[in-house]
Amino acid sequence: MALAIAAPPLFAQNKEADRLENCGTVIKEVMDIPDDIPQDLIDRTECVIVYPSVVKGAFIVGGSYGRGAMTCRTGEHYTGPWSAPSMMALEGGSIGFQIGGQATDFVLLVMNARGAHSILKNKVKLGADASAAAGPKGRTADASTDASLRAEVLSYSRSRGLFAGISLEGSTVRPDNDANEHIYGKKVSAEAIIFKGAVPVPPPAQQMIAYLNRKSPKNLSDPNSLKE
Repeated sequence: MALAIAAPPLFAQNKEADRLENCGTVIKEVMDIPDDIPQDLIDRTECVIVYPSVVKGAFIVGGSYGRGAMTCRTGEHYTGPWSAPSMMALEGGSIGFQIGGQATDFVLLVMNARGAHSILKNKVKLGADASAAAGPKGRTADASTDASLRAEVLSYSRSRGLFAGISLEGSTVRPDNDANEHIYGKKVSAEAIIFKGAVPVPPPAQQMIAYLNRKSPKNLSDPNSLKE
């Protein structure tokens, strides 16, 4: 009986560990391709959210959603190392994802403090509660419209080897509190994980966090613009 009770939490913990490892693989592969997310955007982002292997069917079946992880720079002005991750959920609104049943990876850049705090507190609808735009890529970043560069969330996708900016307006992003409990072994809020350093980086997330600390060790945004 004891084994039967203990098995589900262990299984759930292993699932979340696999997700974190997949997040690390996706972020490295996406940011290392030649025509990738512009480095100047990475250096000005406060947080990164990764959703590996989201499938179209998950948005059609009610209650299904993509799952991933979010990490932010630490410190009052987001100038420190990248934090331990909070597990996150992505839910489709109207089915605007034309991904043909193929597994698609999503990477979201959260560009300011307001967006970061909103996402970690509540379920946030992109395009309504937080402004969102398809992220520019490669050398096109400088030519992007002011509207896209003013967005709180810039989103990217990778499917069938193709990488592109994609609009996720109408989708919702929220912390996955059950998954956080599974991975950290206790109830802990997303805000406590990200902003208060309540937990250390778990082993399955170390690849992702170490990569981000190498790829973008400094936040090049004006610290004064990050004050609430």
